[in-house]
Amino acid sequence: MLNDSLIISVSSEIMGGTPVFRGTRVPIQTLLDYLKAGESIDDFLDGFPTVTREQVIVFLEEAGKQLISMAA
Repeated sequence: MLNDSLIISVSSEIMGGTPVFRGTRVPIQTLLDYLKAGESIDDFLDGFPTVTREQVIVFLEEAGKQLISMAA
């Protein structure tokens, strides 16, 4: 599950508890906003070099699995 993952971190001491990519101060919502606006993963990574491609891919894969399991 994403809540207990190595990808997402939630701490009241980091960004006031906003879910961020672990080891960064980059909110997960920022990635979603980029994608919603039609930007690419590469554009996001260029803007936030502390996030790795692997983190983004694992996040998207896990989010997709959760959505599919909810619909089943």
